[in-house]
Amino acid sequence: MATLAVMIKIDGEHVLQGLHEAQQKLENADGELVLDFSAVKRIEPAALREMESLATAADGKKMKIALRGATVDVYKVLKLARLTSRFGFMN
Repeated sequence: MATLAVMIKIDGEHVLQGLHEAQQKLENADGELVLDFSAVKRIEPAALREMESLATAADGKKMKIALRGATVDVYKVLKLARLTSRFGFMN
């Protein structure tokens, strides 16, 4: 059975809402979840907590989450929060 990637574009102004949508899609998805972070310039603490929750849910389902287009600043925040190892990164 082929697995498909589910792609979700995260709006830079509504990161938390986009991550909530990703959490809902994750519940029914099988394969890989790709979050397009190209419009995200910063991550608020609540969104960071949601990303940690999303990574935990993906681990439980044995799924992978990739962040596409994450900026260096976003990567640094995820690195400081020790979350980079839980996500894949794409250009």
